[in-house]
Amino acid sequence: MKTTNIKQWAHYVASILLLMAMTLPMSAQKFFTLEDLNFGGTNYHNLRPKNMFLTWWGDQLVRTDVEDCKLIDAKTGKEKLLFTLDDVNKWAGSDDNHYVRHLMNATFPYPNESLVLLGFRKSMILLDFEKKQIVWQDSISQQNCNEWNAASKATVYKADNQLFVVDAKGDKEQLTKDGSRNIVYGEAVHRNEFGIEKGTFWSPNGQRLAFYRMDQSMVTDYPQVNIFPRTAEMEPDKYPMAGMNSHKVTVGVYDINTHKTIYLQAGDPTDRYFTNIAWSPDSKFIFMQELNRDQNDCRLICYDAISGKRFYQLCQETHPKYVEPLHPIEFLPWDSNLFIMQSQRDGYNHLYLYSIKGECIKQLTSGPWVVLDVLGFNKKDKSIIIASNEKHPLQRNLYAVNIKDLKRTPLDNGEGVHRGVLSASGAMLYDKFSTPTTPNTINLQATTHHPSPITLLKAPDPWKGYVQPIFENGSIKAADGTTDLYYRMVKPHDFDPTKKYPTVVYVYGGPHAHNVEASWHWSSRSWETYMAQKGYIIFILDNRGSENRGRDFEQATFRQLGQIEMQDQIKGVEYLKSLQYVDMNRLGVHGWSYGGYMTISLMTNYPDVFKVGVAGGPVIDWQWYEVMYGERYMDTPQQNPEGYAKTSLLSKAGNLKGKLQIITGYNDPTVVPQHCLSFLDACIKAGTQPDFFAYPGEGHNMAGHSSVHLHERITQYFEEYLK
Repeated sequence: MKTTNIKQWAHYVASILLLMAMTLPMSAQKFFTLEDLNFGGTNYHNLRPKNMFLTWWGDQLVRTDVEDCKLIDAKTGKEKLLFTLDDVNKWAGSDDNHYVRHLMNATFPYPNESLVLLGFRKSMILLDFEKKQIVWQDSISQQNCNEWNAASKATVYKADNQLFVVDAKGDKEQLTKDGSRNIVYGEAVHRNEFGIEKGTFWSPNGQRLAFYRMDQSMVTDYPQVNIFPRTAEMEPDKYPMAGMNSHKVTVGVYDINTHKTIYLQAGDPTDRYFTNIAWSPDSKFIFMQELNRDQNDCRLICYDAISGKRFYQLCQETHPKYVEPLHPIEFLPWDSNLFIMQSQRDGYNHLYLYSIKGECIKQLTSGPWVVLDVLGFNKKDKSIIIASNEKHPLQRNLYAVNIKDLKRTPLDNGEGVHRGVLSASGAMLYDKFSTPTTPNTINLQATTHHPSPITLLKAPDPWKGYVQPIFENGSIKAADGTTDLYYRMVKPHDFDPTKKYPTVVYVYGGPHAHNVEASWHWSSRSWETYMAQKGYIIFILDNRGSENRGRDFEQATFRQLGQIEMQDQIKGVEYLKSLQYVDMNRLGVHGWSYGGYMTISLMTNYPDVFKVGVAGGPVIDWQWYEVMYGERYMDTPQQNPEGYAKTSLLSKAGNLKGKLQIITGYNDPTVVPQHCLSFLDACIKAGTQPDFFAYPGEGHNMAGHSSVHLHERITQYFEEYLK
């Protein structure tokens, strides 16, 4: 062999080796499956950011785990063992190691006592871990415990549709006798709107219990069907549709000492909403926000909890579009004559200080930003600890607001999305947060002098070793030309700007939700990673009508749901069109629930823009949606016939050109199957050809491993028709 050939060969071999060296790390990396990414997947839990389970024992922080509970030193972060699972079972006198299965849900309800509350399958116990013995045990094993009260050790629960209270001694009292599917006690009412999440409310001293009674006998049944028995059976849901009869709610108050129940004298409950129940600190009065059916007149009313009599109205808030109370009033721990109220009256959700007489003393926060949450109070500093997006619309940061001078003191690093939990006195705080590039960090700190926090956890990237997509964030102008809208874009890991990529717009678009925030991966859904891995670009834009941007931003869609949202989403499409690497001939759209409605809206109103769509659980016509949500944004079909006609998708069925797959839970109680079935009927009459898939026995979202199947089905549809 000639020398030149040897040199050429050596150069060739060297090049191959170099190429192998360059590609070996990538080839050694793993690609995701839906079993890795989807919450129903078999490997999902291994790819979540590492976390810690924490709870407060007064002002001391405790880490709860499966096998033990450990006290965390606030100065060093070091842990000290309190007790183990074996200890608990031994002290409980259990002959069965599975009497208590884990300590993850342990709580410490008394700041100055060595007592831990453990609720589990067989019963609930209060255990003294210093004396190593049970000091209290419930007497309602196997029942559905609604709520336990630490002050009185009384428990409220439901059995056979009836409401019961068991006191600390184990004496049981039946509060109701007429409970049924028509008369519902002790559960969330008004279909969980207005911030309502439960139906029982203990007084601070634990001696009285307020509870909801919901009469839904006048509400029409939606005929859900259980297909799994040999002969399918009717299992109807009570479903109040917009413009039709709604249920009637009253509020009862049970007194443990007198064993009597009275009802608040609020007047005729027809077409009224009773929300945000709060007790006075002395347990003598109940405060309730009452809303008319038009949802444009909200009043805070005080009631005597002993007699049920209506005392007086503290304040009233009205708006031409709607008022939406979401938060009960909260009394100041150091002054029982003062409370804070949250309101959007100045255009953004802010805090107001009121006296017990109804006098608005002052506004505590203000500005073109939103108070996202009230964590509690620092009793020593007399400050309120809040979360807000003052720093940036995509962030969630923590502040202490001084009641006297209104000074806001930052309590975090000013980045990302923070979720804090206060200790009993508010003197300490643990803060779980992430940023677009950090998965999960947990800090422990004081809220008084604001020293440097102690980092308890800085989670490593759980996706290390996997091929990861590129996550980007930016903003565009809304269709009004002035409002900033924020987006997330997910690109393949090997993105090449000289190539053309199929692109899917993922959309939700409705109120009380947002898709883009400054948390890990810009809050990207794991399905987006799966699609990027397959060579797609995914684009997500929060349009006007979504949450946390102020009242006018959300109310822009009033009486015309889907219209302003589409205009903004098309602005997003115009932005995509400006990017040379987006293949506009291969543009898809996908969304669920409100996003399903938006998907079909975009496919039928802009039929030449989107080639493929997948709509899950879609609203089709707002006249078939529930009273509380639907009428807030659309009024009734009788009041707004033009709006209902304009926003209905039935008349748009003939516009469909691209490939559309509609997916629903066969027993969806939220967006009932009547929606998608009626659209299919309209398509049959119009001669268009959507595809359809139903999940038997599933509700509005697919549970468990069915979710893996669902997302594989969605993916396959785009793979077949878009790629």
